[in-house]
Amino acid sequence: MSANLKEKICNESVKNIPFIDLKLQQDKIRIKIDRAIKRVLDHGKYIMGPEVFELEEKLAEFSKVKNAIACSSGTDALLMVLMAKGIGPGDAVFLPSFTYTATPEVVAILGATPIFVDIFSDTYNIDSENLQQSICIAKKNGLEPKAIIAVDLFGQPSDYNALEHVANENNLWILSDAAQSYGGEFFNKRVGSLGHATATSFFPAKPLGCYGDGGAVFTDDNEIADIVRSIRLHGKGKHKYDNVRIGLNARLDTIQAAILIEKMQLFDEELKEREHVARYYNKMLKNIVKVPNVIKGTRSAWAQYTIQIPNKNNRELLINKLKNQGIPSMIYYENPLHLQTAYKHFPKSNSLKVSESISKRVLSLPISLKHSSYIVEKFCEVYKDVF
Repeated sequence: MSANLKEKICNESVKNIPFIDLKLQQDKIRIKIDRAIKRVLDHGKYIMGPEVFELEEKLAEFSKVKNAIACSSGTDALLMVLMAKGIGPGDAVFLPSFTYTATPEVVAILGATPIFVDIFSDTYNIDSENLQQSICIAKKNGLEPKAIIAVDLFGQPSDYNALEHVANENNLWILSDAAQSYGGEFFNKRVGSLGHATATSFFPAKPLGCYGDGGAVFTDDNEIADIVRSIRLHGKGKHKYDNVRIGLNARLDTIQAAILIEKMQLFDEELKEREHVARYYNKMLKNIVKVPNVIKGTRSAWAQYTIQIPNKNNRELLINKLKNQGIPSMIYYENPLHLQTAYKHFPKSNSLKVSESISKRVLSLPISLKHSSYIVEKFCEVYKDVF
């Protein structure tokens, strides 16, 4: 092969960098996945088949928690926990404004009130001091403070020590929204064992993702676990037609469970690769942009590598110039939730300035072991040109 042809092939591969390389991952275990899917097709138990329960055992073991309940999505995982705890009208649930709509959506669906709280500018997670102010606001609005949903954004667990202090002072319980942080750790405790319960997502782009929708609930509270299992299957009691409560159809398909079992074999290796790339990015980019900060005692799952640029004005230009170099980038999130039409009427903290400011300056880069040096090199070139 000529040198020119080698260079052309190399350039073509660089020009097609995926934001999340699911194909590379799939290629490593394609034969195992095909076999796993065939086993499901052979036994024909497509709903709540044996692989679902095997997956639950593996998830519980990985997270070092008593109960793992697989379900249809991360959103349903959040919803089922709130239902199990009896959240409803008149209740206030506190959560960050800088996150995805699934978090407040489930609160509003139950008739409860989401109260938006600001975030820390360095971790993007809920600000415990601002949370205290929000609790006072809820009471002034005649609401009963009930729960905190701690969203572990971009892969880093929230500061659960600080949140537990606030929760204990105000008789609240904590639900961890670990859609982006599964695989992370907080002071040697794995995500899944933090808070009173944890909800995660297996959406394909998540750190541990299936090839469709999926999620799970984790808890050491056996009572919550039993209620969630009932809710997952239409409020099932002793048998299918004994409905003891209002429930959902929130089961995980057996094929998705079979896929996740195979992907779990790669999970530890992938977490290490993500951390390696993130550390390299931090080292190379820290002098030109604000890089992610992982608090002491915490291990991020690095669902996203998110930087902050000086201002919004040139962000689109930066995105387009990176795209011209074959580097995709994403904005998570362009608008905090308290400014969005669906949520404007809900109470919120007196100050959400950090959420509003951060949304104008964040940009996420692909975490790619294969292309990390190219991404850093071209990003630096483009950034200097734009700014």
